[in-house]
Amino acid sequence: MFEEIIGNEPIKKELERTVLENKISHSYMFVGIEGIGKQIMAKAFAQVVLCTNEQEKGCHQCKSCIEFMSHNHPDFLYIEPDGNSIKIDQIRYLQRKIQEKPIISNHKVYIINDADKMTTEAQNCLLKTLEEPPEYSTIILIGSNENAFLNTIKSRCMKIAFQPIEAKYIKQYMEETYGMTNISQNMLEAFQGSIGKAIILKDKKEQYENIENMIEKLDKTDITELIKLGEPLYQAKDEIMNILEYMNIILLKLAKENIQYANCIDIIENTKKRLNQNANYDMCIDNMILNMWEEVN
Repeated sequence: MFEEIIGNEPIKKELERTVLENKISHSYMFVGIEGIGKQIMAKAFAQVVLCTNEQEKGCHQCKSCIEFMSHNHPDFLYIEPDGNSIKIDQIRYLQRKIQEKPIISNHKVYIINDADKMTTEAQNCLLKTLEEPPEYSTIILIGSNENAFLNTIKSRCMKIAFQPIEAKYIKQYMEETYGMTNISQNMLEAFQGSIGKAIILKDKKEQYENIENMIEKLDKTDITELIKLGEPLYQAKDEIMNILEYMNIILLKLAKENIQYANCIDIIENTKKRLNQNANYDMCIDNMILNMWEEVN
């Protein structure tokens, strides 16, 4: 049913089993880091649940599947944040729609993406539906921050914990889909098991290679040349936290051979704190590069 989805094989098998045995829960919570397939799995599961073909669930041929694939299924509702949060009015709309009987399928499925961004009022409102859901309904909450959910919400949902995708599958996907070859081990680790993150970083491969080159030359060049090599850092204000994490990955490996590189990790962590406190950006980068160079020379 879910063969086109990469990774999380145990979850695919479990969801397939629940469909085949007709043991579909009224409420699920799909949790895990961003970009590991929670949303695509939720949509695929919704299509399978709504499919009216009893011999081949998720057949892509019945009226239900055709309507679902055309984003026009009357028994399916997808909710996402309105601005920075999911508001109580959006949940009230869900509650009105969920009381209507299914039109095409025997079920109705509601996906709330970024459900961890529901306001407290919205969560309390949703709780009423989770406590007494219509027998034909399934609600899927998707979130990356499980702690943002009220305990009363979590206790009424079947938790499905998604795991990071293995590096070899991400590498294969990026090569086949985007022609991204010669991906370094450091960059694979920077993806953190997230295909979503890999897609975001795919166009920045050269930039990350330049950062790696700068770190490798920390103890091999003077400070003037090092600042020139660090030029990409000054131009990467919008994504500096991702780059600093990448630098930590490289430094952690170097620290196994030279403890001074471990101290460089402390310097980067201090830089993160200063940036989060809105310190002057260029000055923070200047100090970080200088302090790292002094540490290993």
